[in-house]
Amino acid sequence: MKGLQTIVSTSIAWSATSALADALAPRATSLPAVTVTGNAFYTGSTRFYVRGVDYQPGGSSQVKDPIADVNGCKRDIQQFTDLGLNTVRVYSVDNTANHDECMAALAAANIYLVLDVNTPKYSLNRDDPHSSYNDVYLQNIFATIDAFANYTNTLAFFSGNEVINNTESSTAAAPYVKAVTRDMRQYITERGYRKIPVGYSAADVDQNRYDLAQYMNCGTDDERSDFFAFNDYSWCDPSTFTTSTWSQKVELFSNYSLPLFLSEYGCNKGATRQFEEVSALYSTEMTSVYSGGLVYEYSQEVNNFGLVSLSGSTPSPQPDFANLKSALAKTPDPSGNGGAKSSGTPSQCPAQSSDWSVSNDALPAVPAGAVKYFSSGAGTGAGLNGAGSQNAGGVSTGTATPGSGSATATAGGASSTATSSKKSAASTMHAQELPLKFIVCGLAIALSSFFGATLL
Repeated sequence: MKGLQTIVSTSIAWSATSALADALAPRATSLPAVTVTGNAFYTGSTRFYVRGVDYQPGGSSQVKDPIADVNGCKRDIQQFTDLGLNTVRVYSVDNTANHDECMAALAAANIYLVLDVNTPKYSLNRDDPHSSYNDVYLQNIFATIDAFANYTNTLAFFSGNEVINNTESSTAAAPYVKAVTRDMRQYITERGYRKIPVGYSAADVDQNRYDLAQYMNCGTDDERSDFFAFNDYSWCDPSTFTTSTWSQKVELFSNYSLPLFLSEYGCNKGATRQFEEVSALYSTEMTSVYSGGLVYEYSQEVNNFGLVSLSGSTPSPQPDFANLKSALAKTPDPSGNGGAKSSGTPSQCPAQSSDWSVSNDALPAVPAGAVKYFSSGAGTGAGLNGAGSQNAGGVSTGTATPGSGSATATAGGASSTATSSKKSAASTMHAQELPLKFIVCGLAIALSSFFGATLL
């Protein structure tokens, strides 16, 4: 009888452990996860280039979740496949919706997702970043991470989109953008997820783009991004690698040690776009620095950038569609690693100037009310219809200690004594600390042994 009791108690504990481990297990397993090594993305040992499109049916004025719409998603995947895409970017999602079916369909079509974690109601306010960087905001974006972290075809998360624009005052929001990036990276590690790249999507603004890129790659390891992306509409057909200034940007970023890609591209001056820039973007002229890009945008909206017109259940390709398809088809990825670097050094933080208002390298500490989410999880998100966060929660009340955002440091950081060596930003993304599922497993086994012994 004692033996049976021991078996039962152990079986119950093991079942509970398995259920918890399964909750953390990848849901979409038909695609290998994308990782970062040096200044490039990889799937296994193969260089990965973003060949994608920005996907926001209804446009920026209508906040929708296109990957919660299973029928629409499957309809559009046929067009993505026809174009030869491997990535879509989605700007807003409902973190309370189920995305299993669409994410599985994307994976079956060999398509990855780059996801913005913010929504219009839950985002940083460039005019008041201090108030909008609060615990309510962080809880919601952490809940979005929870909703997508276990899909292996979640390529990356954007911590922000065009928060900093062409006004000097907007650069004052940069420390908060960087703090959100730090917090997301820490949350991913503390919750035992795989190392999903986190970075920022910058506006097409010449005067602060390079300063911002340097800023997101300077400081301690926990403070730096995993990649940097920016919007670039400077190549307007007819043009060339030199005339468009793309050659100058390749030179400018030649020593940048993070993966770099275009989060939006495809200049539109009213005529049908030829996408001549594709032949340069995926050539060795650029691939030593760039890892591809995302064409703006999939569906035809009022701004007239659409590749297809959506009416009912049938997408109708626009003239741009065939041109992009042709440009991608005749431009294969370079052989080997395309000139990518396997090592490099962090950037120097930019000095304050007339275009860059940040005067020091300090970042705000995690708001006290958000610290618990690193250990307990974020819980249920607010979806697209929540009340909003910009003036809703407890704010940061101190400055973070450099290194406080690492997985072994005290979250919040203001009083942390944890340190972080300035490891190469171009080295392979560091391995996770002990994953949560293994901790859970160990606790369950220990408990089963204790109760088994008690029953004996």
